[in-house]
Amino acid sequence: MYRRQFLKTLAIGAAAIAPSTKYPWSNEARAATSTIDLSVSSRVLEVNGKAATVFGLGTADGKPGLVLNAGGDFDVNLLNRTKEDTLIHWHGLTPPWGMDGVPDNPAKLLAAGENRHYLFPVGQGGTHWMHAHTLQEQSLLAAPLIVRTADDLARDEQEVVILLHDFSFKTPEELLSGLKAAGSSSGGGMGHGAMTGHMGAGMEGMQGMHGQSMSGMSMPGMNMPDMAMPGMMAMDLNDIEYDAYLANDRTLDDPEVIAVEKGGRVRLRIINGATATAFTIDIGTLAGELIAVDGIDVVPVPGHRFPVSMGQRLDIRLQVPPTSGAFPILALREGARERTGVILATSGASISKLGTDAADNGPVLDLALEEKLQAVKPLSPRAPDRTYALTLSGDMASYVWEIGSADGPLKVVTGNRVELAMRNMSMMAHPMHLHGHHFRVVGINGKRIDGAVRDTVLVPPMAQVAIQFDAPNPGRWPFHCHHLYHMATGMMSFVTYENAL
Repeated sequence: MYRRQFLKTLAIGAAAIAPSTKYPWSNEARAATSTIDLSVSSRVLEVNGKAATVFGLGTADGKPGLVLNAGGDFDVNLLNRTKEDTLIHWHGLTPPWGMDGVPDNPAKLLAAGENRHYLFPVGQGGTHWMHAHTLQEQSLLAAPLIVRTADDLARDEQEVVILLHDFSFKTPEELLSGLKAAGSSSGGGMGHGAMTGHMGAGMEGMQGMHGQSMSGMSMPGMNMPDMAMPGMMAMDLNDIEYDAYLANDRTLDDPEVIAVEKGGRVRLRIINGATATAFTIDIGTLAGELIAVDGIDVVPVPGHRFPVSMGQRLDIRLQVPPTSGAFPILALREGARERTGVILATSGASISKLGTDAADNGPVLDLALEEKLQAVKPLSPRAPDRTYALTLSGDMASYVWEIGSADGPLKVVTGNRVELAMRNMSMMAHPMHLHGHHFRVVGINGKRIDGAVRDTVLVPPMAQVAIQFDAPNPGRWPFHCHHLYHMATGMMSFVTYENAL
């Protein structure tokens, strides 16, 4: 089955781990030496005992996603084997603009039965993913896209890829319609509340993000569910209640169980492919350290819990104890009890059943970890050529979300260093993603930092985040919130190269 092809598995219970010779995500995975056929298909998935028809995205050998080698070519023939028009975005790669995978920007949708060839340098290694840039993403049209370096292949460690998703038996169109209807009737999305009336408020204080300090509001990401401030309604953590939360297509009622070696080292490659749900990764009692975000190395950060918003990726290196045991790797839904995950288990381990609900709510994501992150290979120091002050706003009453610029359209010239200074004036968090580039986080809530290089950064309610990127890739590049329904209702802008169009 598709869901069992991510990793080597064993049965739940007092497990005896069966030997396996096929590890789709292991270092033995075949390297691409010629054009790869990648098919968009439909498949039937069982969730909570019910069958659901969802999308699949995989290769001719039945494996989901792609594994490629850094420094080589992305040489892929995309085949649409469904009855719907579609297109795939290569999230984390930096292709030429025409191959980015956003419908009509500039490429047309891939018609039912149509094929399209993609050829461009795959770039550096990293944990990436690919997904539809339409509402089809909600119906599981997503898969891992792993690019391995020579160092990755040489390391004595086991890879475990975990793709997270939120799942509903409703269609994405029904979910979006429900969000709009709930907002118009209650003024609070799905009843969690939101701040309104601040759409154009308070640009003062933003200019400080362009220099060494920031005046005005300097508020860290909130860390309590539904926290309200004087004169405002509460922050809205989750505006959709999903039927299930999946890790590699499975719930904790029937989780993926991955065989690991006693005393071995494991590299988790975790992808938050959820459309509207943020998680905290909990590695439990294992010793671990965060070594990369969005596929790009950071100075290692030890810990046991790591936040991951929509579109973001985490690489976490683990050390398995020398004794027998089972070790859950859990994804805790933000501000709620639901959870999903996989289980790592050594030979002879006894595996206990885990519930899909925890005793306590998952943490609310903030910027505490982001402030600690440092890139192993940062951008070279340089003053920005262009700076844009952006306001992220939202109207829960009509479920409309926007990116406003105090400095006009986001226009750049090849060779520019660009800074985007974002201020979130809504009461929902926004994971902001830039296509075709990687950026460095340089400011958080009034403090200039030498942060991580990545492609998606969280901007919590009432928080301020500044990023910088270089502009070597001409095109008209989307810059948007990776909450699917925020993007679909207006929270998408474009970084346009003046000399490219």
